[in-house]
Amino acid sequence: MTYFLGVDGGGTKTLAAICDADGHVLGSGLGGPSNIDDVGLEVATANIAQAVRAARAVAGLEPQPFAGAFLGLAGVVSERDRALVHGIAQRLELAKLTGVNHDCHIALAGGLSGRSGAVLIVGTGSSCYGVGGSGQSWRSGGWGSLISDEGSGYFLGRDGLIAAVRSLDGRGPTSSLARALLKRLGVMHPDDLLHRLYVTGLTRTEIAALAPITLGCAADGDEAALEIVERGCDLLAECVAAVAKHLRLERFELVVVGGLYSESLLVQNMLQGTLLQSIPQCRIVSPELPPVLGACLLALEQSGAASSAVIERLKLERARI
Repeated sequence: MTYFLGVDGGGTKTLAAICDADGHVLGSGLGGPSNIDDVGLEVATANIAQAVRAARAVAGLEPQPFAGAFLGLAGVVSERDRALVHGIAQRLELAKLTGVNHDCHIALAGGLSGRSGAVLIVGTGSSCYGVGGSGQSWRSGGWGSLISDEGSGYFLGRDGLIAAVRSLDGRGPTSSLARALLKRLGVMHPDDLLHRLYVTGLTRTEIAALAPITLGCAADGDEAALEIVERGCDLLAECVAAVAKHLRLERFELVVVGGLYSESLLVQNMLQGTLLQSIPQCRIVSPELPPVLGACLLALEQSGAASSAVIERLKLERARI
């Protein structure tokens, strides 16, 4: 039998999936984050290896190279980035033929089963990526937590903290964010927050993990929290509009993926309303395949093994992920 590997690596976790040449999904496995910019090359390599090892165990396969593999990792946007990830694949002896790109690429390939359109990722980070009818592509957002990641889990966690201290200072509206976030961080007194932030420290992932606090306060009607979520949705829609404008997409399908979006009904409803109002030419559709199976599809395509029948089989077996 001939087997193919797909890897979806982000700022929170790494998911690997294995399929055969007919599109049967044989197994999947989970590992830690593999965004190289966040965790570094060695940790990313170890977490990808962990996810692939777990997928092989479920599939009952020995550790030998796959016929093809495709790795879609957050933060992979330059030739240097792609070279580093190719190096990981070679080091782990993953496949005879390996493709590498950013996580948006595999999310779009899976979400629309290879059709042109756009994908919006709303997870630990955020970005939008589109492919036009003639194959041209464009990305908006995705510049990392220092200057971008609009509307993401990181954005909601960071801006929740900002609103909390503004409330404590009396510079902003009284907000339930202050008490809720201090409790979540284990801070007994507001003056201890500086030590927690700058001495103990918070990673990007830990800040993103504060997003549910902001969302919970927003759902309860907190003014400051609601403003953060609304502003995040406006900025996400701005990214989609930039992609549509650059690619001259008159009418197009948009698939939205990512843990923050899938796990929050508030974000879903608010973002969908914002998108439909500001970009009426887009049609929001549910993803047909998860990003990791989009990676599998791309691995099949680069080996000449993809077909409509294979795509339909992947759709039927997506529940196995």
